[in-house]
Formats: sequence, structure tokens, C-alpha cells
Amino acid sequence: MPPNDHDELTLLRPKDPSEVPASPEEALLERVPNDHPYLVRFTCPEFTCICPVTGQPDFAKFVIDYVPAAWLVESKALKLYLGSYRNHGGFHEGTTLDIARRIEETIELVWLRIGGYWYPRGGIPIDVFYQTGQPTEGIWLPDQGIEPYKGR
Repeated sequence: MPPNDHDELTLLRPKDPSEVPASPEEALLERVPNDHPYLVRFTCPEFTCICPVTGQPDFAKFVIDYVPAAWLVESKALKLYLGSYRNHGGFHEGTTLDIARRIEETIELVWLRIGGYWYPRGGIPIDVFYQTGQPTEGIWLPDQGIEPYKGR
């Protein structure tokens, strides 16, 4: 269970070296209180993981949009969590959904959309999308800004 207030945050401490966790399972995803309705966007332009079959690196750009309820995902914790996939084997589809589900488990969401834009594997780019319900009414939802594959 994530910490409940700012005093319990561990990854923002100045003396903490904040090493990237060895795996997503070991990574701590922290949260901070929220009391405003808005859309939050995280963009991870240099995501990497390992193909579980070949062991070769896979690369993706992630765009994560969400409307928080009482908690926000702490951005440094998210960065370290996403970095923990560097040595983790996973298929594009499962990895994208694992990230979405981990965010859902960490904070109560009003709405979530994640786009995983994967660079070609075997000559075929794979884009994976996940969304919880319909976008929140009255919240501006910009396009994710990623065109269909044209040699990203």
C-alpha cells in the first residue's frame, strides 16, 4: 500500500540515491494527496524493456493521461517504476496493461488512458491502448500527439 501523506514519501528524500529498482515488482509507486479536478499527462519518450523470447531490447513511447481522485501518482516514483522495466521481459501488450493496472492499484482514478507506442519488432510497430470508461466531462483532453508509424 502506498504512503498516505507527504511525510511518508521515501523517494523524494534528498539523501536517497533513488536507484532504479531491479524489477517492476520491486519498484515502489508512491502517491501524494490531490484536491483539484484536472487531467494529468505523463510522457515517457524513452521506455525500454526486454523481449521475453529473444532477450533483445524493445523501445516505446508512453503517454499516460489520467484524472485523479484523492491521490496523484508521484512523478519521481513513476519515473523509477518505468525505469525498472529496463531488464524486465514482457510483450508489448502485457507490459502496457501492467503499467496501467499498477497505476490503478496505486491511486483511485476518475479516468485513465494509456497509449504505448512501440517501435517496430520484426518490421511491425505495435501500438497498445487502454482506457477506463469515457473521458471525464468538462476536462480538456488533448490528443496524444503521436501520428501513426512513419519511422518514429
